[in-house]
Amino acid sequence: MTYQHKELAAGRWKDLSFCEQMANIGSEIERTLIWRAKSNVAYSRNAFERALELVDLTLETVSGYARLKEIARMRESMVDYFAGTNQFGSTDALWRKYFSHFTYAVRKNY
Repeated sequence: MTYQHKELAAGRWKDLSFCEQMANIGSEIERTLIWRAKSNVAYSRNAFERALELVDLTLETVSGYARLKEIARMRESMVDYFAGTNQFGSTDALWRKYFSHFTYAVRKNY
């Protein structure tokens, strides 16, 4: 598999805290939303694929059933919203709110 985040895939990702991982995923989702609002399908799709890559790296490193279940459900909802039919009724605002908590937690600790 070819990774876009080569350094992170090589092992650096597991050194990040869970909140840092989620904040990084949120950054890619934010890029996805911005490019989609600008009607740039290619850039939006690329950002979304990078987000999925980070989610998959997180799934490989996460411990505990509850956290694993949350990340897997989040991935399913992301795919539904950005590449599917949005059967779960997600919105741009929902995704921004979900990830903003992780970004805030990371910034607060620095």
